[in-house]
Amino acid sequence: MSQLNPPLTEHYAESAAERDKRRAKSVRWLISPSTGLLFLWMAIPLAMTIWYSFSRYNLLNPDVKGFAGLDNYHFLATDPAFGPSIGHTLTLIGSVLAITVIGGTLLAVLFDRKFIGQGIARLLVIAPFFVMPTVSALIWKNMILHPVYGLIAQGMLALGMQPIDWFAEYPLFAVIMIVAWQWLPFAFLILFTAIQSLDQEQKEAARIDGAGPFAMFFFITLPHLKRAIAVVVMMETIFLLSIFAEIYTTTGGGPGTATTNLSYLIYALGLQQFDVGLASAGGILAVVLANIVAFFLVRMLAKNLKGEYDS
Repeated sequence: MSQLNPPLTEHYAESAAERDKRRAKSVRWLISPSTGLLFLWMAIPLAMTIWYSFSRYNLLNPDVKGFAGLDNYHFLATDPAFGPSIGHTLTLIGSVLAITVIGGTLLAVLFDRKFIGQGIARLLVIAPFFVMPTVSALIWKNMILHPVYGLIAQGMLALGMQPIDWFAEYPLFAVIMIVAWQWLPFAFLILFTAIQSLDQEQKEAARIDGAGPFAMFFFITLPHLKRAIAVVVMMETIFLLSIFAEIYTTTGGGPGTATTNLSYLIYALGLQQFDVGLASAGGILAVVLANIVAFFLVRMLAKNLKGEYDS
């Protein structure tokens, strides 16, 4: 009997392996239609964009067609608006991330304490996240930052100060304020959820050991929020790369190109100059930039997760 056990064991193992292989094969067949449809949904527009980026294609002059090689990319790289658009995009992303991460962390720490009217205050904090970008841009443009009728202008007049035309003198700063106001609730929700999972016994032990509010924040709360902050940075960066509605509604990319980011430049090339080839080249460069940023953000998040599991 002992001599028969190894062959029987191998037979059962082979049978289990064959069953797993058949199950995996059947699962692949079941998910192949949806996977193929998703691949086509992503691949076809990308392939067409790549093709047009190497072609001469202007909607105002459809007779001029043909292979352009790298001419579209060269023209775009030498466009005076291209360099500033990259700088404005990075400035917008960095500024909004700094405001939302710092503000969201402070709000999460504040709302972690009980106070009267906490539910209403929390609702008011997250309310901007549910306002459409175009609507919020119009609210800020006509009701808050307007140099004559805006709330800030009225407050400055009440203090004896000269009102500021924000969209003429500080246009990029005005756009940053609008976008940060929209994304602050998102950061707050993620960070507040994370801070709620902090072990209360750990906080009580720190208080017993004599830790003050600042020591508890920098040595207990902030390290606990590291993973949530990485998630906020990754998610917001991906969406902030394509900010458009706020700029279109308030400044139209101006004055001049003072608020033209990469998304608005692509729009201007494609739908104002009707140059599909140039707009496609800009779109490909935007995809490359987004993938580079996403690569480093994913690595940063993976590093944080690995450090958390190792600890």
